[in-house]
Amino acid sequence: MTQDNRREPRAERPRLRERAIGWIARGFGLPDERSSLDWCVRLFFKPPRAGRRDIARDLLRAFVLRWAAEWGVIDVHSPLEWLLRAFVQPPRADANARNIPARVHAVLNFVERVLAPAVVTIRWCRRRVAAALDALPWTRWGDSLEVGVQRIGRARLLLPVLVGVGALLWMFVGTSPLAAGGQFVFFAVLTVFALAIRRLPGRMPVLMLAALALLVMARYVWWRTTQTLTFRTPGEAIVGYALFGAEAYTWMILLFGFVQTAWPLERAVSRLPDDPADWPSVDVYIPTYNEPLSVVRPTLFAAQGIDWPADKLRVYLLDDGHRPEFEALAREAGIGYITRDDNQHAKAGNINRALAKTEGEYIAIFDCDHVPTRSFLQATMGTFFADPKCAMVQTPHHFFSPDPFERNLGTFRRVPNEGNLFYGLVQAGNDLWNATFFCGSCAVIKRAPLEEVGGIAVETVTEDAHTALKLHRRGYTTAYLPTVQAAGLATESLASHIKQRTRWARGMAQIFRIDNPFLGRGLGFFQRLCYGNAMLHFFYGIPRLVFLTMPMWYLFFGMYFINAAATTIASFVLPYIVIANVANSRMQGKYRHSFWAEVYESVLAWYIALPTTIAFFSPKHGKFNVTDKGGRIEETYIDWVMSKPYLVLLGVNALAMAVGLYRLAADAGEEGPTILMNVFWTTYNLVMLGAAMSVAREARQVRVTHRIAMRMPAMLVLPDGSTAACTTSDYSTGGLGLIVDAGLSLEPGDTLGVVVSRGERQFHFPVRVTRLAGSHLGVRFDALSLDDERRLVQCTFGRADAWLDWDERTDEDAPLKGLKEVLSMGVEGYVRLFDGVRRALVAKLALDRTP
Repeated sequence: MTQDNRREPRAERPRLRERAIGWIARGFGLPDERSSLDWCVRLFFKPPRAGRRDIARDLLRAFVLRWAAEWGVIDVHSPLEWLLRAFVQPPRADANARNIPARVHAVLNFVERVLAPAVVTIRWCRRRVAAALDALPWTRWGDSLEVGVQRIGRARLLLPVLVGVGALLWMFVGTSPLAAGGQFVFFAVLTVFALAIRRLPGRMPVLMLAALALLVMARYVWWRTTQTLTFRTPGEAIVGYALFGAEAYTWMILLFGFVQTAWPLERAVSRLPDDPADWPSVDVYIPTYNEPLSVVRPTLFAAQGIDWPADKLRVYLLDDGHRPEFEALAREAGIGYITRDDNQHAKAGNINRALAKTEGEYIAIFDCDHVPTRSFLQATMGTFFADPKCAMVQTPHHFFSPDPFERNLGTFRRVPNEGNLFYGLVQAGNDLWNATFFCGSCAVIKRAPLEEVGGIAVETVTEDAHTALKLHRRGYTTAYLPTVQAAGLATESLASHIKQRTRWARGMAQIFRIDNPFLGRGLGFFQRLCYGNAMLHFFYGIPRLVFLTMPMWYLFFGMYFINAAATTIASFVLPYIVIANVANSRMQGKYRHSFWAEVYESVLAWYIALPTTIAFFSPKHGKFNVTDKGGRIEETYIDWVMSKPYLVLLGVNALAMAVGLYRLAADAGEEGPTILMNVFWTTYNLVMLGAAMSVAREARQVRVTHRIAMRMPAMLVLPDGSTAACTTSDYSTGGLGLIVDAGLSLEPGDTLGVVVSRGERQFHFPVRVTRLAGSHLGVRFDALSLDDERRLVQCTFGRADAWLDWDERTDEDAPLKGLKEVLSMGVEGYVRLFDGVRRALVAKLALDRTP
């Protein structure tokens, strides 16, 4: 090899770092070797002399001071520069001051003197932070683990100081005045930043988005409070303050919601003792009042199949309906039967009566339509051993049938339903703060603490949450296990759904009035916040009605309820709405799609506004009502009775829209932007009311037994005694759907047998063919005995893996997609309304012609 072909000595070769620095700097017009871009490159290319922390500090100093001066944002003598100096340690030689007017310079000097104490404090905090970082255990490898933990504990004492400094800076940004143009630029920058963060994994991006949402909310609140509450007339003041109060309610709920759900606790299953002899005794309560026997039977049979020592498990049917057939079924099935002479305190009184007649160390409670899996107790009971202070373990309420929103809108298992947010996110967030609520079903409660608080609470109609509140006040802990361990029936009709939600709202208002979580002893700060948010949430009725009617005050009567120009309003409202929706989408997207909360609230607002108001002022009014389950809807129809409020609101909003369009077309003048803004607001209201009308059209539901998707191997026993392997596609208490070979020759009515397994045991069930289409075979069960029915429930509903994949088909949320979904539902609502009116007119004409 010749000398010319030898490689250049390592020491003489230009470093890759220097090449990159020179090329990038020249490309951006920054030839200075010490430019901020140079520091960026040096930070990632193992600097030879300076440490990375020093380089990062110099980078921040050079970049902030240089580019801030270029943009004309700060001067080296401004207060903001003092704050920057406190953190980034600028060089000794000060930069050249920019030329500024003497009057402005005098003002800045005055502000600087005012801020001098704060600057000194910030510098002191910076030195303490640097010292604490130097003391962390990973900088002194010789320290023991114990010493390292002690050092970290001392460093954490600075957290309140850092939070305070951050809050001051946050308030500075949140209250800085900007004109409409600057506010729109601020909005654009934050939106780009938020959309970029939204795609990052982990919880930290969620916290960052929440901080951005609260920042734009703070700017909006500051502006609304200081700039827009001047009114010309008393009437405008009444309307304006009504809107301001409704908005203040949403600000509070947004803030509480972020804190409550910022970091949900994904609790894992705790282990039980290895020896089942050490497991405690459990009483299973299944309260019932007026539900049909067909709804209650699967729950009873599944409860008997729970994996627990037989001598330590006792199932009780608590019948407040005093029905002989229920007593006969309990006797035949070997289940305890408890009834009473009165129905005082409804469900709470029913459970308390059973509590006095049983002796189990723990109480598992299931609504009569909630069918438990065999693993329920083995999944929940370990938590009590892990935490001796734990008094209650709650699991999700899962529904295998669609609720009225899902059925009438056709969104079942595609769009998360109303309860998914609570059981998927809110309860897990509560668990972090030891504020898990008891939800009345699918839970285990320790007898001793329950008896200590006097049993299930009877003072309100929301006895479950009130009971949990009492337990927390006594210092007990609760837990939430997010794994679905039971499933039940959702409400069948819009009327029953509204009745159930109205009871919840009334009960929460009663608790808020007579046992306010913000008052009294025994609760921590975040427990008070979680309980308070849950109760205040149900007061959304009046604020939602205010939003649905507010634009018409201007369009009809010319009343100004926000004292600001339309462009200025838009520059503050749009950032608040957009960033808050982006943050909520990232935080809640798996459990609720964007804009669907407005649909739910628009449907229920009218019905819960009055009960919550009455309960707040007179908490003893109202009584417990039972939610109807297991019904059928023979024909599709519009529920005109329940939809009357929507029709009224729809009519006045449509009239307001017509007035607004007429004013725009006639001679809007300077009022054009204001009119246009209120027309857009009214259009949004009409979309929500159209979606409410979509829900009010009850879809036909003729099945009493709901089909549930499930794939598991099975065996088909043919009439000639031969067998054929198959797979189940769905099941119900009435029959099975099977995937079979397409070549099978079967006719409707043929008698067959189906063999399914539970663990290592196999069970045979007689069936009859109902349909055969290609490879899809439908069969119904034929004359099942009581034991056969029990085995069937335990092989299907009671399987430990029955609900593990229940949310696989749920679509991911995207804000624009959610808006599109709601818009389509709104348009569909008007189509359904016109079709319903046409059908009603045709039916009336036909009736009039009948002799």
